[in-house]
Amino acid sequence: MAHYHQRSIKFVCCGVMMMWLASCVSTKHITYFQPASPQEDGAVIREATYTPCIREGDILAIQVSSLDKASNEMFNPVTQINSATQSVGIIAPQPVVGYTVHAGKIALPLLGDVVAAGLTSKELSTLLTDQLQKHLKSPTVTVRIANYTVSVLGEVNRPALYSIPNERMTLPEAIALAGDLTMYGKRKNILVARKIDDGTRQFARVDITKRDIFTSPYYYLRSGDMVYVEATAGRLTSTDRVYQLAPIIISSLTFFVLIFNAFIK
Repeated sequence: MAHYHQRSIKFVCCGVMMMWLASCVSTKHITYFQPASPQEDGAVIREATYTPCIREGDILAIQVSSLDKASNEMFNPVTQINSATQSVGIIAPQPVVGYTVHAGKIALPLLGDVVAAGLTSKELSTLLTDQLQKHLKSPTVTVRIANYTVSVLGEVNRPALYSIPNERMTLPEAIALAGDLTMYGKRKNILVARKIDDGTRQFARVDITKRDIFTSPYYYLRSGDMVYVEATAGRLTSTDRVYQLAPIIISSLTFFVLIFNAFIK
């Protein structure tokens, strides 16, 4: 009798083990930032660099401060951006308020049209500070691209359109912001769709399991970039079914063993 009992226990264990092995995935397919060789673990990698420039259609939040309070109010009511967009987060469907770049220029009080396209936020801030010296007492100007956004779609836990207040966002940071990839996301084949200034889109595939992602031109995301994470084949075929049926199969095997043991007694 004990012999049959031991065989039934082994039968259940083998069944559970087979299902567990079937669901296992090699860590090479899911581990981020793997080195090309073990020697690279102690190596120093120089990251790709990116400084965003102001482009046609951008909306600029411009804050002017000086010793003249009345003059300050002339500029700043336009730049009272909704507090929801002051920190990294999901954008609500609402208009962004600021100075829109049209024909490469923005229109400002006292200064009129000022060329902004092609400049960085810091360069435009310096330019405006210099030009306002003749109108304001000790002016200080800060500039931020208010409509700097990236989209993260597909097999992530929180797909959304995200507002980036500091004008810098890396691909790993965007993935982290979206709650990381789901268990079904393809980590070796992430699509980045980049908006080019001429109105076209540039598409590239990125493998975040490799360490050379840090030197990729797509490591830093640009305003308007869309990140799409494709689903693995298991998402669409058998993987869902295995996870749905696993509890039922285990329960059935357990029930079968109990009946079998009761019968042989």
